Amino acid sequence: MNYQLVTYCIPVAGVIALVFAMVRARWVNRQDPGTDAMIEIAGAISRGARAFLRREYRVLGFFVLAVAVLLFFVNWQERTLDGEVVNSPMVAISFLVGALCSGLAGFIGMQVATRANVRTTHAARKGLAPALNVAFSGGLVMGLSVVGLGILGLGSLFLIYDNLTDWSPTRVVNVIASFSLGASSIALFARVGGGIYTKAADVGADLAGKVYAGIPEDDPRNPATIADNVGDNVGDVAGMGADLFESYVGSIIGTMVLGTGFLAAFDGMDLPTGMLSPVLLPLVLAGAGILVSVAGSFLVHTREGGSPQKALNLGEFGASAIMAVVAFFVIRWMLPESWSATTPIVGSFSYTSLGVFWAVLIGLASGVFIGLSTEYFTSTHTPPTLEIARQSVTGPATNIISGLGVGMYSTGIPALILAGAIIGAHACAGLYGVAIAAVGMLSVTGIQLAVDAYGPISDNAGGIAEMAKLPPEVRARTDKLDAVGNTTAAIGKGFAIGSAALTALALFAAFMQQAGMETINVAAPHILAGLLLGAALPYVFSAMAMAAVGRASSDMINEVGRQFNEIPGLREGTASAEYARCVDISTAAAIREMIAPGLLALVVPVVIGFISKDMLGGLLAGVTVSGVLFAIFQSNAGGAWDNAKKRIETGMSIDGKVLGKGTEAHKAAVAGDTVGDPFKDTSGPSLNILIKLIAVVALVIAPLIA
Repeated sequence: MNYQLVTYCIPVAGVIALVFAMVRARWVNRQDPGTDAMIEIAGAISRGARAFLRREYRVLGFFVLAVAVLLFFVNWQERTLDGEVVNSPMVAISFLVGALCSGLAGFIGMQVATRANVRTTHAARKGLAPALNVAFSGGLVMGLSVVGLGILGLGSLFLIYDNLTDWSPTRVVNVIASFSLGASSIALFARVGGGIYTKAADVGADLAGKVYAGIPEDDPRNPATIADNVGDNVGDVAGMGADLFESYVGSIIGTMVLGTGFLAAFDGMDLPTGMLSPVLLPLVLAGAGILVSVAGSFLVHTREGGSPQKALNLGEFGASAIMAVVAFFVIRWMLPESWSATTPIVGSFSYTSLGVFWAVLIGLASGVFIGLSTEYFTSTHTPPTLEIARQSVTGPATNIISGLGVGMYSTGIPALILAGAIIGAHACAGLYGVAIAAVGMLSVTGIQLAVDAYGPISDNAGGIAEMAKLPPEVRARTDKLDAVGNTTAAIGKGFAIGSAALTALALFAAFMQQAGMETINVAAPHILAGLLLGAALPYVFSAMAMAAVGRASSDMINEVGRQFNEIPGLREGTASAEYARCVDISTAAAIREMIAPGLLALVVPVVIGFISKDMLGGLLAGVTVSGVLFAIFQSNAGGAWDNAKKRIETGMSIDGKVLGKGTEAHKAAVAGDTVGDPFKDTSGPSLNILIKLIAVVALVIAPLIA
């Protein structure tokens, strides 16, 4: 197989993913949506989700165009590094394509999720197994859309720039790097905006019902309940999709940039893709990962009465095992058995194809272990959530203290895993090994994201069952799916954070290479100052997101109170709530509040970079370390609080006692869950994007400040 054929096969893999996603989407659409009441509720959720994305994308459209114009003119004048031109105004095109693919992936996933939710509810009337099948299929569309559009976009840009210009490979890769900037920009606003929306609606619905009427959040009399269900889709489906899309393409681009350091060593070697083998390897691995994810999806099935968690784990971990085998043969085929190269950062280093494979394997394994660690700290069946539930018996204060402790403890194991992965991957293949480990971790993103998106679909299914007043056994099945969904969502967030750490390190190393920096001395004043500023950024960013949720929630609570007071018969259930008004409040608040955190992430690295590239290097180190640990703490604390509440609600035994809804322990658990909601769904996951966006901004401006 020659070089040209390989480069054409890469976007074809993306097309395969999109075709399979379309097939699964059509299968979901053919399933029975249920009763007229269920269809009406699902229609309101779908309309609300579309309305939010339309308004969000309209605002982002102006931002994307403005940044594209700026990138075009800033890169109009050619700049050289070591006598080679490294930039082009075409970075604006790459940026636009990245933003478009990221936004489109979120839109496709959300569209299918809002159709799968009601069909999951109806399938739950027949049994647990068919409901799992529908929910997972809806999530699979999201997962395959993300990887398909990512590989199609990157592969197509590489083909176009490589074939239609006389640019050097280094220049081609540098121009493609802004694809990741476009994806990161959309991801940050989608994650922050979606997170503010979903938690304003969720917290507002939960508290408003208790404050004004003692009505559950999924009760049709609660005006905020539709907005709450819309939030699951715009935050946990579209937002998470944009998040992992950014990690996926960021890890690939970071590895490609580092791969350009081997061009001289590979020149003249008899390889399938010649001297571009280390540059194209991450794209080929990602393309193979698409096929493996499709294969892994067929492993997800369960019998009636079986465990949905085991079925999902089989698909996810089975795909990782298959990918390990595939990666071995791909790497041995594309890379020589050994070679030596000298790069500015690493210096002289002897590399082997087997070492690169071990680095990929380390990335895959670390992703699995971080997922298992997250599952331990957040699952309904494990000691940490049992302890939070036990502490709920003595009130909200002890519940919150226990949850904070669980979140803090939970940072230890992932930190050890990531530290071991970094040291191990570097020992195997230098900084290229660290970057390729991130690609390995994200190679099966298609099925990983499918498992994650399954969660909000199941959550919506439970809400529809409650609002449509379906029999208790239906809600029991959707609750079982939802409890597993909470765990898979927590695992997904842990996976996203771990991948963000390795991706940010890959982009960090790529920035140092492009900026001509050999070392970063933390004792130097400029670098130490940048380190401190970077470490502070996640806290300031999180505070802005949390404050936004608080303000938006207050607006929601006031609106629910107004409706209870002004709509006769609403409390009694003889009149309908004005759901659309609550949807509009959450939408307006999310659009308004997402601007400031987003601009913080974009402006700070640019300002610092033009002050001092050394200070920017320190900033990248500080924001990565601080952001990763703070994100793990927030996501796991929130997930543990949520599942501790679920443990009490579902009647699981706690020290021989069955507590259940309505008890004092349940009220305390609800308080903890309400505190944890913005932790796990707004500020925590948004930090993943913050650290990657700052890293990719640094990489894009590196040719301008070198």
